[in-house]
Amino acid sequence: MADGCGTGREAPCPGAAAALRRWEQLRRRAAAPWARGLLAVAAGLGLFYAALRVPLRLRDGLAAVTVFLSTLTPKFYFALTVTSSFISGLIFVFEWWHFRKYGTSFIEQVSVSHLRPLIGGVENSPPAPAAFSAGENEANRQNMPECKMWRNPLNLFRGAEYSRYMWVTGKEPLTYYDMNLSAQDHQNFFTCDTDALRPSDTVMQKAWRERNPQARIKAAYQALELNNDCATAYVLLAEEEATTIVDAERYFKQALKAGELIYRRSQNCHSQSPQHEAQLRRDTNVLVYVKRRLAMCARKLGRIRESVKMMRDLMKEFPLLSMLNIHENLLEALLELQAYADVQAVLAKYDDISLPKSAAICYTAALLKARAVSERFSPETAFKRGLSTAEINAVEAIHRAVEFNPHVPKYLLEMKSLVLPPEHILKRGDSEAVAYAFFHLQHWKRIEGALHLLHCTWEGTFRMIPYPLEKGHLFYPYPSCTETADRELLPTFHEVSVYPQKELPFFIHFTAGLCSCSAMLALLTHQFPELMVVFAKAVSMPLLNYGPRVYLDMNVYNK
Repeated sequence: MADGCGTGREAPCPGAAAALRRWEQLRRRAAAPWARGLLAVAAGLGLFYAALRVPLRLRDGLAAVTVFLSTLTPKFYFALTVTSSFISGLIFVFEWWHFRKYGTSFIEQVSVSHLRPLIGGVENSPPAPAAFSAGENEANRQNMPECKMWRNPLNLFRGAEYSRYMWVTGKEPLTYYDMNLSAQDHQNFFTCDTDALRPSDTVMQKAWRERNPQARIKAAYQALELNNDCATAYVLLAEEEATTIVDAERYFKQALKAGELIYRRSQNCHSQSPQHEAQLRRDTNVLVYVKRRLAMCARKLGRIRESVKMMRDLMKEFPLLSMLNIHENLLEALLELQAYADVQAVLAKYDDISLPKSAAICYTAALLKARAVSERFSPETAFKRGLSTAEINAVEAIHRAVEFNPHVPKYLLEMKSLVLPPEHILKRGDSEAVAYAFFHLQHWKRIEGALHLLHCTWEGTFRMIPYPLEKGHLFYPYPSCTETADRELLPTFHEVSVYPQKELPFFIHFTAGLCSCSAMLALLTHQFPELMVVFAKAVSMPLLNYGPRVYLDMNVYNK
């Protein structure tokens, strides 16, 4: 057997065994209570010594810093400010480039993605909503007209409402462009090539072209003198001469009686010639318009169930006239009755990808889904436990509505003041938002918590839309001409809402301010070196002398 310590299964050498025995003895002695107490006393003495030495070292360190600052030259301060300005400028340029390309701040993105999980923060965001408008292919998007004006389904009465507003406030609620579009609608709907055969219709054809309201009213009376059953003359008087809804309803009832008689005559002979067919089309437009306005009069006078029945009968009688959007009048009346099941049935029929969307459809669908969860919704609770399925559906519906028309939430949340809605609207524009909020704000207020849920979630839409925002997410890209068209439709005293753009992140503002301030300091240091050195020392000396002065004051107090 070889000398020395063995390996493997050989017995350990005597030196190693003795060392192990001494280590075990020391460990057992250290585990004794008196040893633990001795270690605690030693630790306390060490901490006490450190507590006494730290102020002395701090004072010495501050004194050394003071001496160092007193020896600095203006060149050092100039180099320092130039370097900080250059670095902050580079950060600013990089942040701006990242924001322009991706729509987010790089620093904020890193902090949210990497730092927040480390400190225990969790961001519960709902999953990306499904493609509600998946059937809208690229061909439909390209063929979609950008700035087509639509007749406002809930437009007010000129004499009983618009004129009354002008009498009280002295402001003109309708623009010339809006009234010109209405004049074109009246000529298209209420005139035809056979008007020359009837003197009363010839007079009314000229009346719709008149700019002066008094001239139009005078022409309507002339038409009634020639033919007491001139339905379009009663329509004009109901719209412009009547100063109350009751008077307007009286004129419309006379127009309905005359319109039904003329419509039956046209039905009997519409197949005789193309002229008779055009006359039937004109008489149909007059009859539908009169019945719709009568239903609106009943709604305004509080006879809501009667109004709903008239609208339903009208939609059944003329199912092909869906472009008139009579269902939007029906939705508003059903919401006033709080008949939410009937509202859902109407939405199921008209909220289809093949039909043009509207703010009334999108936001009413969001309101119904928000109604199921808004009463119990709490942002703090949702942040902790995550969103439930019903809450996710409500948030997705709100995001869908906001993407279709991003101007509506500010009116519903009363962040912007409302005006009377125009007679024409632009889909997805501020004019449509005004028209919707003017009639539907009360329905959102009636459902408890609905506006609170909208307030908490609507701005998240813009974080989901691809950047730039004009690309769109669920719908075709947002038109770029809406602002110009809305300025033509809305009165001059109204501040037109512009499509919300992504605001610059905080760190872009911060780095821009830091770069500007440091560059200004570098310029001042270069121009006035001695003065800036004195200023820097004056600012830094009180902060450096605060620590030693407090320590000396404590020594005086102890003595």
